[in-house]
Amino acid sequence: MATTSVVSAFRVLEGVAELQPIGLSELARAVDLPKSTVQRCLLTLQEVGWVESSAAAPTRWGMTLRALSVCGGVGLRESLREVALPVMNDLQLATTETVHLAAPDGDVLVLLERLDTSHRLRAFLALGERIPLHTSATGLAYLSACTPEYVADYLAGPLEQRTPDSMKDPAAIRAELAVIRERGYSVNVGGLSSGISSLGAPVLDRTGAPVAAVSVSGPSSRLEPSRFDDLGPRVADAAARITRLLRP
Repeated sequence: MATTSVVSAFRVLEGVAELQPIGLSELARAVDLPKSTVQRCLLTLQEVGWVESSAAAPTRWGMTLRALSVCGGVGLRESLREVALPVMNDLQLATTETVHLAAPDGDVLVLLERLDTSHRLRAFLALGERIPLHTSATGLAYLSACTPEYVADYLAGPLEQRTPDSMKDPAAIRAELAVIRERGYSVNVGGLSSGISSLGAPVLDRTGAPVAAVSVSGPSSRLEPSRFDDLGPRVADAAARITRLLRP
């Protein structure tokens, strides 16, 4: 590839990273290059797994997690949310309960997106809520996919008790994580909010490391144990779909 082509490709890549999701015409104006040049660069960058186009029209371009992992996570959460939303919508329609997407920030998860149920009685967490890993379905699901070293370090620290039903004993949490790995999804009854039950599953990157977790939540009076065998596999399938979409 000629030097000018390499320079153009980097200008296009930087434009996508800064402005994503962005259309071809808007990107061409932003980087001050002809549309034909920008389109060639985008197709080349897509071929090597650094950018991706939206499935829906009009076409919008964004960074892939492959590029984000190399570039230090530019726009990671927004890209994750964009990929996950259609799957979350399917899960919400299938379960009729609230669906959450959370991603790590240090040793907690942060709620990135919530799709509410139409039921008057519902689970509610504010966007941006910081969620301890050991007290929630999303957190336990995420923790179940972490390395043994990370789990050991996390459990060696102080473990907040959000409700009387929050697990605090490291041995009990380790045992629960083993069950989650075997079953494919987590179950949390009242551990984060009293009277609320949730089921969660981890979202993984191309290396198998967890990058997020998705869950279904609702009042324990409605999310009874008799529903867990139906809801759990649905959550696990949704997380697996998001995982596949994230991988370049």
